[in-house]
Amino acid sequence: MSTHDLVIKNVRVVTHDADDPAPADIGIAAGRIVTVAPGIPVDGVPEVVDGKGRLAFPGVVDAHQHWGIYNPLADDTVSESRACAQGGVTSAITYMRTGQYYLNKGGDYADFFPEVLEAAQGRAHVDYAFHLAPMSSRHIEEIPDLIERHGVTSFKIFMFYGGHGLHGRSSDQSSFLMIPEGERYDYAHFEFVMRGAQAARERFPELADEISVSLHCETAEIMTAYTRLVEEAGDLTGLAAYSASRPPHSEGLAVSIAAYLAHETGLPTINLLHLSSRKAVDAAVRMSRAFPHIDFRREVTVGHLLADIDTASGIGGKVNPPLRPREDVEALWEYVLDGTVDWVVSDHACCRDELKFGDPRDDVFLAKSGFGGAEYLLPGMVGEGRKRGLSYGRIAALTSWNPARRYGLRGKGAIAPGYDADVALVDADHTWTVRAADSESTQEYTPFEGFELTARVTDTFVRGHRVLSDGKVTGSQIGRYLSRPYAHD
Repeated sequence: MSTHDLVIKNVRVVTHDADDPAPADIGIAAGRIVTVAPGIPVDGVPEVVDGKGRLAFPGVVDAHQHWGIYNPLADDTVSESRACAQGGVTSAITYMRTGQYYLNKGGDYADFFPEVLEAAQGRAHVDYAFHLAPMSSRHIEEIPDLIERHGVTSFKIFMFYGGHGLHGRSSDQSSFLMIPEGERYDYAHFEFVMRGAQAARERFPELADEISVSLHCETAEIMTAYTRLVEEAGDLTGLAAYSASRPPHSEGLAVSIAAYLAHETGLPTINLLHLSSRKAVDAAVRMSRAFPHIDFRREVTVGHLLADIDTASGIGGKVNPPLRPREDVEALWEYVLDGTVDWVVSDHACCRDELKFGDPRDDVFLAKSGFGGAEYLLPGMVGEGRKRGLSYGRIAALTSWNPARRYGLRGKGAIAPGYDADVALVDADHTWTVRAADSESTQEYTPFEGFELTARVTDTFVRGHRVLSDGKVTGSQIGRYLSRPYAHD
């Protein structure tokens, strides 16, 4: 009788701690990896999959998604988790907050978050967790309860929300945020969020390294002024206009403020999200030198690595922070290659055509912000990264191991005994053209339309369940909510 219930034969196993893959088989039992070795016997094994010499990556831990922002959460959980499977994503950590969009309500997380969990339950094809944004003083008080009752250990600040809208200028942010009368969403609030997180780290010392605050770093005042300048000048349109209206030094300034607040509050676990430009990453590096006691982590999206303001397919590429000119894309790759960037994510936010584009359709300032991309995460990183000399092991660290460690997914992120059997098989010699019509996402367009990628995810396994087979989503909705710290039960 075999000790395995699934063996994936004949693969080249990629690990975060070795540059090159190693030929091996992967033996799995009860959803967990038991053996990684060449020549695992398959007599009596109920399921044997021939990996055909493909790369076996640890399932991607996509630490930045937005299920339910523009579509009902219950619907997005189904369709966008299918898109995840196409991109080798086996664990999606998705952002959630009170206010407009998402569930379109305010109030305490004690009431709000159980609704979130209920809407998603039993509908996902991959595993998932949630980051939450403390929008009010009451939410800060709830941080210990969110950690203890619901296993939420990561919290988010949107630095521009207090004075600038999600899609552009706004004079009515308090109704958008749905915060109590008399409260402000400003630098003082951000400070108090950090103090709340630090108090929680002290209260739960065994979780301290996994309790963190993430920041969307853009500066409302800079963006409002530059939006006016760009509109009045009238010489830029499309994504070039949007990038100029939210200039890179707006990111750099916000990074600097966030870093000083971390220093002031003594909170060392800070994540700087979707840095999009040389100036933004440069500011992050400067701040880590200024405050070496802060354990900054730096995030970049695959969208900002693949597309620029000229190559993206139209204003469907509007996102915050914006896609940038090519020189910023090249700078981001430099930072990926030299180890400055800690992880790469999709920032997947499905926004359907009818909602995305305003009237007229070509006015970037009327379009909604955000687009999907989880289905291109691992193919994009393997294809484009390898061309630039990025090792397979580094890709595994960037897409799986590093985010799993920071965010308390202890049972995720590696193809090794004891870890969840989350595996993505990749054909690194398959050239294909991106077409929105081929995506399982309900989004009818993509800024990557027509892009040529040179790697393809063929099969995806979540805890030993095959959810993608030869490029097609298969199987049932076996995704689980990951209460953190998460280790295989």
